[in-house]
Amino acid sequence: MDLQPSSKSSSPQSLKEVVIRFAGDSGDGMQLTGTEFTRAAALAGNDIATFPDFPAEIRAPAGTLAGVSGFQLHFASHSIFTPGDAPDVIVAMNAAALKANLNDLKEGGILIVNEGSFTKANLKKAGYEANPLEDGSLDGRRLIAIDMNQLVAKALDETELSPKEVARCKNFWALGLMYWLYSREPAKQIDWIQAKFKRKPELAKANILAFKAGYAYGDATELFQETFEVKSADMPQGRYRRVMGNNALAMGFVAAANKADLPLFLGSYPITPASDILHDLARYKRFGVTTFQAEDEIAAMGAAIGAAYGGALAMATTSGPGLALKGEAMGLAMILELPVVVVNVQRAGPSTGMPTKTEQSDFLQAMYGRNGDCPVAVLAAKSPADCFDTAIEASRIAIKYRCPVIVLSDGYIANGAEPWRMPKPENIPEIDPGFRTDPEGYMPYARNPDTLARDWVRPGTPGLQHRVGGLEKDQLTGDVSYDPENHETMVRLREEKIQNIANDVTEAQVEGAQEGDLLVVGWGGTYGALKQGVAAHLAQGNKVGHLHLRWLSPLPRGLEDIFKRYKKVLVCELNRGQVWRHLRAEYLVPAEKYTKVQGLPFMVSEIKEAIDAHLAK
Repeated sequence: MDLQPSSKSSSPQSLKEVVIRFAGDSGDGMQLTGTEFTRAAALAGNDIATFPDFPAEIRAPAGTLAGVSGFQLHFASHSIFTPGDAPDVIVAMNAAALKANLNDLKEGGILIVNEGSFTKANLKKAGYEANPLEDGSLDGRRLIAIDMNQLVAKALDETELSPKEVARCKNFWALGLMYWLYSREPAKQIDWIQAKFKRKPELAKANILAFKAGYAYGDATELFQETFEVKSADMPQGRYRRVMGNNALAMGFVAAANKADLPLFLGSYPITPASDILHDLARYKRFGVTTFQAEDEIAAMGAAIGAAYGGALAMATTSGPGLALKGEAMGLAMILELPVVVVNVQRAGPSTGMPTKTEQSDFLQAMYGRNGDCPVAVLAAKSPADCFDTAIEASRIAIKYRCPVIVLSDGYIANGAEPWRMPKPENIPEIDPGFRTDPEGYMPYARNPDTLARDWVRPGTPGLQHRVGGLEKDQLTGDVSYDPENHETMVRLREEKIQNIANDVTEAQVEGAQEGDLLVVGWGGTYGALKQGVAAHLAQGNKVGHLHLRWLSPLPRGLEDIFKRYKKVLVCELNRGQVWRHLRAEYLVPAEKYTKVQGLPFMVSEIKEAIDAHLAK
């Protein structure tokens, strides 16, 4: 089948950016469809940002609202920082997907619907009393209703697939249609399908036929008045690849271990949305990576501590409920003063909460979720690509200061994707593990005068034997001590050591107005929405700055002086105000808060409105 557009096709209309949302049942392959269209946009040189939205239930009944799976893609010919607010296009594969997503469609947007799935049974499951494709309720939208089920069945009529297998190919039919609508080159997608299903040639053939049929349908019919084109973005030169946050974290820890010349050990118990880090690191065995899937969160943390004691770059991955279970063992890592990195990919809570939905509600747990005075280092990644650098920085600090470090990510960052300019290996700084090998004058808890870190000793190093355990240590020998003054000295030393990290990280930096009416403060995955919301106000001439915190414990130097330069401070977070409370307590700054706890990221429009409201006060 020739996939070149027909001669009747006019030149595509040029657009600067587009937001598309694919939505359907969890078995409709929407995540794969969105991922593949994202890959096409990346190969075309567009800047991209994605937001996959998974159903919270593992096996929700097919055709119900609880089973709807979505994937939103924002691609542009300029720099972007979020997956977009309202979609320009929604592709809805069934009635439930339409109902769950319709209200988000931009005014005048395109609504592509698989009318073949709008059966009486499916309409009832979705809560429709009448067919919305026929009752006029969709008037005002650019509705394009297509019986994809019938068209896919016709395209695959000569294959030997069962009806159920044929139905699974409709996502590639929809992908082909979107390739045509947005003037994408189909050859590389066909090559990908062949490679993906090379061990199942019948499925490869069927999916290619479905993909070509969708592409040809767009070209042969007159349902669309035009096609569109988004040209490549002007991005800094370099070698790029598309990364998701969890992928970037895994690669960052492998790079850090390489730069420290250490084996990397991961102790993990699978938990959404952190499990992909375990899956990815399991593929890096040839780089000296050992992955251990433990029987529970406590065992995973204990294994990581053992690996750190043995001289490895040790880490554990989890989400909020797992971080709670790791609390006691993290206290052990802290009192042993060993380098361990714990990644917490946050999700909506409390308890099991909404496992597939994003939130930033574990900051206070990361800061204080252990018994006793037990400070640890805490930092947060701001985007999928930033996860790579965050992993390296966390590893460097853990090794240098001999302490546990918590990396906060979230479901939005973990599953979102964006272009990542791959660094040259020689540009990644070396990390010196600084193992103690000289027995002369050795005291297990004697400290480096600059960092207050104690020596890291590999077990079996001659003359450097010492005891470990959870009981309080003598400040020099490491022997068990119940002396009151020694305990206070050790508590203060451990706290001061964490605070000293502020001397070793970048000072706080403000984007936008360096002084003025309002400072917008954020952390973690809210970066893109805050950046674009502030940029919109700067374009209007408002004196608004944006401060995004990577380091949360310790806080970076210079914050107090920055706060004094603005009339008002607004802290924006996806919780009820956890960092807001922390900043008010530390600096007595009369900051106000803007929060959201819906399992969804901030939209740029929400941030713009919040800034408007606070400027108007």
